[in-house]
Amino acid sequence: MKKGVIYSILAYFSWGFLPLYWRLFQSMPAWEILAHRIVWSLVFVAILVSAAKRWKQLKSVVPNLKSKVAVLLCSIFISCNWFLFIWAVNNGHVIETSLGYYMNPLISVVFAVIFLKERLSAGQWVAILLAGFGVLIMAIQYGTIPWVAISLAVSFALYGLAKKMAGLDVLLGLTWETIVVFPIAFGYLLYIQSAGSATVSSLPSYSIVLLLLSGAATALPLFWFAQAAKLLPLSMVGFIQYIAPTTSLLLAIFVFHEPFTEPQLIAFSFIWLALIIYSLVTFKKSRAAKVVNQAA
Repeated sequence: MKKGVIYSILAYFSWGFLPLYWRLFQSMPAWEILAHRIVWSLVFVAILVSAAKRWKQLKSVVPNLKSKVAVLLCSIFISCNWFLFIWAVNNGHVIETSLGYYMNPLISVVFAVIFLKERLSAGQWVAILLAGFGVLIMAIQYGTIPWVAISLAVSFALYGLAKKMAGLDVLLGLTWETIVVFPIAFGYLLYIQSAGSATVSSLPSYSIVLLLLSGAATALPLFWFAQAAKLLPLSMVGFIQYIAPTTSLLLAIFVFHEPFTEPQLIAFSFIWLALIIYSLVTFKKSRAAKVVNQAA
């Protein structure tokens, strides 16, 4: 249990502090940062797969068309999510990224109903409605839908759904996801280099080193999360996950000095209340299922 909590905290604090990391490359276009992230993620996971001697297992984990399609969808959704997050961080929308990841568990529940035919309890429906009110308040304040937050929440929820369809372990799954999009990312980097529009060479040497480490910054939190999921009850992992958007929100307000208005506070309050209700209901259901399993 103690190890699981440590792994979980490491994963979510890492994700929470990612805005600080991507801000180091603010002078680069988001597409270029994304391409580097994909390329160096593949390099990093390839080293891990080699160290674990698991290359022979790679082909066998996608034995049929369904698993191949699921991996393709995972690659598309996570790449979209990465791009949106990088763009949002470097264009002053960190508060919206925080809102997006607060919303993500609730969007995932909605997708479970739509695609997996799961049934929701009354408490879960109340949580979703409250979250909807929060988004509506943000929309009224901005005069437009908070598309960054919603796009991040939806893309990551779709990634989670495709991940569930694929059923791959973390290391081999991430390897396949990066293999699928690697040719596009690498081709794009070659193109902008030949066109003379690449900006990486203008970075200071320490920033280039940090960019090369973006693969580790991407993969390590996923591995820590996977270890935590093995060692902790799902309800506890679900509660700890709010460390990440809370950290990002605090960074946005106190480090990046993004304005946090009264309507935003009201909107976030609806989201937070929704998450409290959702977490309590999920914890209660988890406890009830555990009692039933013990009785059986």
